[in-house]
Amino acid sequence: MELEQVISQRRSIRKYQDKPVEREKINACLEAARLAPSACNSQPWHFVVFDDPQVKDAFCKEAFSGVYAMTKWAAAAPVIIAVVSDAGNFTSRIGNFFRRTEFYLLDQGISCEHLVLRAQDLGLGTCWIGWLNGEKAAKFLHLPKGKKVEHLIAMGYPAENPAPRPRQTLEEIVSYNKYK
Repeated sequence: MELEQVISQRRSIRKYQDKPVEREKINACLEAARLAPSACNSQPWHFVVFDDPQVKDAFCKEAFSGVYAMTKWAAAAPVIIAVVSDAGNFTSRIGNFFRRTEFYLLDQGISCEHLVLRAQDLGLGTCWIGWLNGEKAAKFLHLPKGKKVEHLIAMGYPAENPAPRPRQTLEEIVSYNKYK
């Protein structure tokens, strides 16, 4: 698929076929994520892939508990990928401090966008999830201090084809050489 087509056809998928995703495809998506740039080459991410249905279901019970239950639809996806953060290396943390920007979150965004675009290219659907019980997810994974599950990505073969959502025009979001 051409890149422009991949970008224009990518949707957040919330309904999946009951069909496992091949590890080769999962790994191709993770490889795309691995190649993403990051501030000071800090690569502040670790991906935990849940594709064993029993382990995935146990994780999802924790991650989608309490007020986060509205996201439990994601448990039906054949694959859940937990994105575990690392605050980045010393140089990028200095940048965080002076710019008051959490560069590791930007870096994860770039990495995960690579992942979901590669998934689209491979015929997979994904949905990026930020509404989760991070404390219970971290406890389930026995994460060391300083690590956090920032977001999840549900992945599988789509069982839906949502229409594109409205987007602003370029004229509404772009200006050259001055603001507005």
